[in-house]
Amino acid sequence: MSPESRSHATLAPLVETVHQQLLNHGHTDAQSTAKLVVGHDPLLDDQAIAEVVSLVHSRIGGLGVLDPFLADGTVDEVMINGMGDLWVERHGRLECTGVIVDTATSYALLERIVAPLGLRIDRTSPWVDARLPDGSRVNGVVPPLAVDGPLLTIRRFGARRVHLSEACTPGVARLLEWAVQARCNIIVSGGAGAGKTTLLNAVAGFIPSDERVITIEDAAELRLPGRHVLRLEARPANAEGAGEIPIRELVRNALRMRPDRIVVGEVRSGEAIDMLQAMNTGHDGSLSTCHANSPVDAIRRLETLVLMGDIALPLAAVREQLRAAIDLIVHVARRPDGSRRVVSVAEPLAETETGDVVRVNVLTSPEGRLVGLPTRPARSVHVGAPAQNWIDA
Repeated sequence: MSPESRSHATLAPLVETVHQQLLNHGHTDAQSTAKLVVGHDPLLDDQAIAEVVSLVHSRIGGLGVLDPFLADGTVDEVMINGMGDLWVERHGRLECTGVIVDTATSYALLERIVAPLGLRIDRTSPWVDARLPDGSRVNGVVPPLAVDGPLLTIRRFGARRVHLSEACTPGVARLLEWAVQARCNIIVSGGAGAGKTTLLNAVAGFIPSDERVITIEDAAELRLPGRHVLRLEARPANAEGAGEIPIRELVRNALRMRPDRIVVGEVRSGEAIDMLQAMNTGHDGSLSTCHANSPVDAIRRLETLVLMGDIALPLAAVREQLRAAIDLIVHVARRPDGSRRVVSVAEPLAETETGDVVRVNVLTSPEGRLVGLPTRPARSVHVGAPAQNWIDA
């Protein structure tokens, strides 16, 4: 147990007492709360008093026990596992905080998160996807689906912008910068928690600031630096099961908004065909992500997503759409030490003259170093070809 956890455990009874007193008599400001704390325990030092006041006000207006971890910039994910320990992920590694969260507190936290969004979570609707005001994604599951008590998972929104040099070699960074300026269509692939959105944010940072860019996401996480960025966010169904607006509808609507580029946070269902059609009909330089284990698997997954949609296309036509639309697939993975790196960059190529089989030309070594250059020309006529000196020595 960390020193911070021991401190919280020691002060917990006092926090509970002051909290109940404020609930009974109405919330007061920090100075009045501090006087209440001193009245209950005059021997506390200034630091302990400030900590109790912070914990009490966090219970009243924030997310209580979660607030210290959500305020910690090193925490990437926060997890409550039923009636038990609170876990966090730091730098790609899981840590047990030693903080115990009881069932009543878990339910209260879930209710405080979802109620302002018009959502609910109970036995009749036992799971929910939501987000915090800062863009952090929230998933909650309660009994009867969660056998051992309420489960809460919060994936933090990364406030710190990651530069490409932190995620790949210099050669790969030069290639990706060129690909964005050359208006190549790019798919970022990887597993859950591999850093796809973080890398997409870094890559999209090279889009010229005067271009009209529309971002479409389940939870608004992207923060692009341009002056003309329009952000759209999908809306889940409300407590009555109505009002859902999926990503696919937003992609279709974005085509009517005169975009220079479309950035889809993640392609995971029927919007795959709409995204490919946008890439093939003049919206060059579009970007997206998808879950996959390799660039080849990314192609296969996109094929499957298109075939699962409501448009009956033959497989050969789907593959031709993929080959024509996607210029680069950038695969990112989380390494055993917790770091997230670009491990592969590839371009789709037709294996036959008819284009009914798609293979990938891998441009990187197994270590993620750039060893080759793309053969497909730039979509922008104002950008030259990649230079041989970009290849990593």
